Amino acid sequence: MTRLAGSTVLITGAGSGIGRLVALDAARRGARIVLWDLDLERAEAVAAEIAAAGGRASAHRCDVGDPDAVAALAQRVLDEVGTVDVLVNNAGIVSGRPLVELEDRQIEATFRVNTLALYWTTKAFLPAMVAQRRGHVVTVASAAGLLGVARQTDYSASKHAAVGFDESLRVELAHSAPGVKTTVVCPYYIDTGMFEGVRTRVPWLLPILHQEKVAERIVAAVEHDRARLLMPPIVYLLPALRVLPARLFDRLMDLFGVNVSMDDFVGRRGSGVSDSADSAEATERA
Repeated sequence: MTRLAGSTVLITGAGSGIGRLVALDAARRGARIVLWDLDLERAEAVAAEIAAAGGRASAHRCDVGDPDAVAALAQRVLDEVGTVDVLVNNAGIVSGRPLVELEDRQIEATFRVNTLALYWTTKAFLPAMVAQRRGHVVTVASAAGLLGVARQTDYSASKHAAVGFDESLRVELAHSAPGVKTTVVCPYYIDTGMFEGVRTRVPWLLPILHQEKVAERIVAAVEHDRARLLMPPIVYLLPALRVLPARLFDRLMDLFGVNVSMDDFVGRRGSGVSDSADSAEATERA
């Protein structure tokens, strides 16, 4: 098990949403929290919440999609705080537009924040974890990393890459550093505002998830070294459903309303690009 009490937990996109809630929960369990967010004021506000409750936290501004910025700030954290025991790669963005309406800069930003940032942050902190023979890397992906969804050609592809990143890293570490664990998180839509406007046709089967419950389950998954956390439970069936012919699989997803779920998407503040504390165009990760 991963012990949070006395550990150092670094969270990207920590200024709001899931990042903030995971930070507060981990702090309550005795962890020292390092908050990274493009919006320094929001990160500092979360640090103040933690301090007011008797915890320890520091806040930093960082664009996780910039490898040079990540490397420089990571070295500062290592020098000032020491080894990061748990890295939570939480920052991300979504555009929510059909492919032909996506601007090139939006596609590039999606992959820069949702995919490439995983490499920059993990490469920065993994060597110290390996050296101490313990640690934990969390990748907050998405159920859209397990199937394609209409109006998510960039987002879904970036999250498929995130799932593949975690799986490859997991098996790599099993041989080279078995004390370092990984967890991939694949939730359906969460009520943080990142996917404001989305709808679910079958809420009893595919509910819009409550952010507080999601954060609690992420922290619990880390503590219990769970390799995968998929929410809601039906998401675990997706790999098995892949044996169906493509046309039948697509019809089934249509029946569940998956491919019309984004029809009324507006995102945070109604902008076309939503929710990353680590994007110049948006403000947080779900």
